[in-house]
Amino acid sequence: MRHTPTYILTDPDEVKRLVRENPWATFVSNTANGLVASHYPVVLEETPEGISIVSHVGRPDEKLHELGQHEMLMIIQGPHGYISPGWYANSEFVPTWNHVTAHLYGTPEILSDAENFDVLDDLVDHFEKQLPQPISLDIDENQARRIAEGTVGIRFVVTRFDARLKLSQNKTPEVVDRIIDALEGDGPFASASLAAEMRRVRDAVSTTDLTDEENHAPA
Repeated sequence: MRHTPTYILTDPDEVKRLVRENPWATFVSNTANGLVASHYPVVLEETPEGISIVSHVGRPDEKLHELGQHEMLMIIQGPHGYISPGWYANSEFVPTWNHVTAHLYGTPEILSDAENFDVLDDLVDHFEKQLPQPISLDIDENQARRIAEGTVGIRFVVTRFDARLKLSQNKTPEVVDRIIDALEGDGPFASASLAAEMRRVRDAVSTTDLTDEENHAPA
């Protein structure tokens, strides 16, 4: 990604949050036959150290990606959207696009058939638990295991990442508030999820500024 110091995200915990809240990933591999890209759901493994993600691919994607033979790029895309200069309420006329994005790098580990089924089971439970009547692979485990044979499980331990949190941090608080209001409205570029991200960052900055003022206040 473009090197933009103002927007660089370096906190692994924030990257973990991004994965939790945006579990649809793009896998990109530079193979002997050229670039290959696929899209799959992912689940963050809740470990205290590092960033570990489990997922699966449908056969024959494991061969097309040459999984386990070289480094792979996993792209996690959070909320994003068009930002109109009309929301700035000044003489600026150049629009932009706000986004939260992480590029994760690592060499996938191929899981055993048993581990793969456990990952698929956990994946279904992870999403179904939010429903009033969740479905489980336990309903027909034998059939589920036959279907699982068409997939290959992977564990993706992130060795490095390049992430951006571009949410109008270069604008004044007044402009940020106007952008949030516009995103929360009913216009063609409304995005409640992007507005929520901007509000979270804005509030975090405000809290930090208030703490700094308190720490430097005269006794």
